[in-house]
Amino acid sequence: MIKPVSVAALPVAENFVIQKNRIENNAGPGTASKRVCVVTGTHGDELEGQYVCARLAKILSDGKHKLSGIVDIYPAVNPLGIDSVTRGFPMFDLDMNRIFPGSSSGSLAEVAAHDVIRDIDGADMCIDIHSSNIFLREVPQVRVSEQNESFLLQYAMMLNVDLVWIHASATVLEATLAHTLNMRGVKTLVVEMGVGMRITESYCSQLLDGILNLLRELGMWSGAGGQTRAPLVSKDHNVGFLNSDAGGIFIPRAVHGSHVNTGDSVGIVLDPLTGAIVEETLAPCSGLLFTLREYPVVFGGSLLARIMEDVKNG
Repeated sequence: MIKPVSVAALPVAENFVIQKNRIENNAGPGTASKRVCVVTGTHGDELEGQYVCARLAKILSDGKHKLSGIVDIYPAVNPLGIDSVTRGFPMFDLDMNRIFPGSSSGSLAEVAAHDVIRDIDGADMCIDIHSSNIFLREVPQVRVSEQNESFLLQYAMMLNVDLVWIHASATVLEATLAHTLNMRGVKTLVVEMGVGMRITESYCSQLLDGILNLLRELGMWSGAGGQTRAPLVSKDHNVGFLNSDAGGIFIPRAVHGSHVNTGDSVGIVLDPLTGAIVEETLAPCSGLLFTLREYPVVFGGSLLARIMEDVKNG
């Protein structure tokens, strides 16, 4: 069932509308139904989640008799951003994922954020899907803050991702959708995968299997689903960052998602004026190359790659 979440008038007789698709099959009278929300499109250049939502809606709608409870799917929390191919919220020049929980009496973006939080409030779980940006490509991963590790890690392990990155609480931005919902008691997992403005079908299929697996583990889905993998788990001190020392054109030499060894060439930076190699980026540690620069133009300090360091025994 398609339901409006937030509606507002726009110029030229148009309306701003955020919608959700509620797929529901209550377990029976007197039985408390679980509710899981799948949210994406907070950034207008993140499209991987659009494909996940489309396939999830089809599977659950066709197999509604195998579903117990409610799944709410929000494919476009920032519909104007998606329509205009803009990462932020158009007209207001802001990142929508920095204004939650919003306000019922604020700007259009603030009211939209308020309406989304109000609609999700009370759910058992939320999966917040992101797609990196146009600059970096990410392997499918769940990001969890240290303060939420105790109650989120077990669910993150069910999502069929390659990596669970547990990051310091000090880096958590309080105005994000995930932080706001977690503070309200809605267990919220943040997924990052792929690259902005593109759809990586294999990544989407991988996460889709993970969502169905999570629904099975929650006792909400009795249908089929693919096999799931156990992700690597990393903390901030296990992650090596590679930043450019020079400006130019970055050419990768390592394969994204592969294992690299200390000293391996991750890529080179070329000076397009002279053709000279001005920098060769070497892996500072051995491990999974889970982030790799996608957009080739770089400046001094630009992030080129991230490596999850191999866990050392003993």
